[in-house]
Amino acid sequence: MTAQTIPEKTAVERPPAATVGPIAWIRGNLFNTWYNALITVAIAWALISWLPGLIDWAFVDAVWGRAAPEACKAAEGACWAFIREKYRLILFGTYPYEEQWRPLASILIFVTLVAASGYRKFWSRKLVYVWGAALLLICLLMWGGVFGLPLVETRLWGGLMITLVLSVFGCGIAFPIAVLLALGRRSNLPIIKALSVTYIELIRGVPLVTLLFMASVMIPLFLPEGLNINKLLRAQIAIIMFAAAYLAEVVRGGLQAIPKGQYEAADALGLGYWQKMRLIILPQALKISIPSTVNSFLSTLKDTSLVVIIGIFDLMLATRAALNDAPWRTYFAEAYVFAALVYFVFCFAISRYSQWLERYLGRGAHR
Repeated sequence: MTAQTIPEKTAVERPPAATVGPIAWIRGNLFNTWYNALITVAIAWALISWLPGLIDWAFVDAVWGRAAPEACKAAEGACWAFIREKYRLILFGTYPYEEQWRPLASILIFVTLVAASGYRKFWSRKLVYVWGAALLLICLLMWGGVFGLPLVETRLWGGLMITLVLSVFGCGIAFPIAVLLALGRRSNLPIIKALSVTYIELIRGVPLVTLLFMASVMIPLFLPEGLNINKLLRAQIAIIMFAAAYLAEVVRGGLQAIPKGQYEAADALGLGYWQKMRLIILPQALKISIPSTVNSFLSTLKDTSLVVIIGIFDLMLATRAALNDAPWRTYFAEAYVFAALVYFVFCFAISRYSQWLERYLGRGAHR
């Protein structure tokens, strides 16, 4: 005889709370604790109070397109006509007006190269050669003096192009130096290790402003008579030195995160030091350090605004110079909002790309 199971009376349970969807996201991120709920309510109140006025100022009551300063004075909103009037000065500085197509072409080459470098199908040795050729082309465009292009001295360069040149060249040259410094700091050779540690700690021990002052004021005092290094080049060298020291510590952190078994496995394969580093250790270390590396890149991009103190006409100084025109002097809010948007576009694009790169390179680890 088969025993029959009598079902027990089950307790009535409430349906599970939603774990997906916008309501679940709001509960989990905005109202998960009492203080988060309080902060959320305060921010919502601020947005409701300020956002309509901000929209009116920025869009509804603003003056767009080409307009006289008197039209802006009569309006209650923002004067975007100021940006329309001064955008060439802000973006290109004091570069000759007729030749401003050259920095514009250089900016487009920069943006195109950075965008193309983000696609996996372009990742090959050829991309390095393309970057080298493009940077050479940019130098020819900016300087001129060949192929019928008038020579434009670096003291006339300015605006957004200077910011891009200092940050892109600074990070691009500093990164391989940083890798060598990180390897040197972990080296078993005492002299190499001591030199690497001394450089990193010495550079990290002083602010970038100090390096820029030394590059601008002190270095010319030690040069032989008659020898003079361009001020922009001196500032570029200071930024490279500064970025390399910080990036070296970022790469060293990635190297320390590699398990010891990876080194032992590479040794078991009979690989030499440079083969081991190039094929096994560095690819993993650089992938681990992507967030910190991008953080250093963004910091370098924003730190280029410090070259103002040695008189280099970067984006911020060009923005300030645009406000020296008396009829437009009162529209500093529009000027700095425009400069902030330029910085935000570049920083946000770099940040989003790094997030995509991190997911792409780490997708194998989630299988």
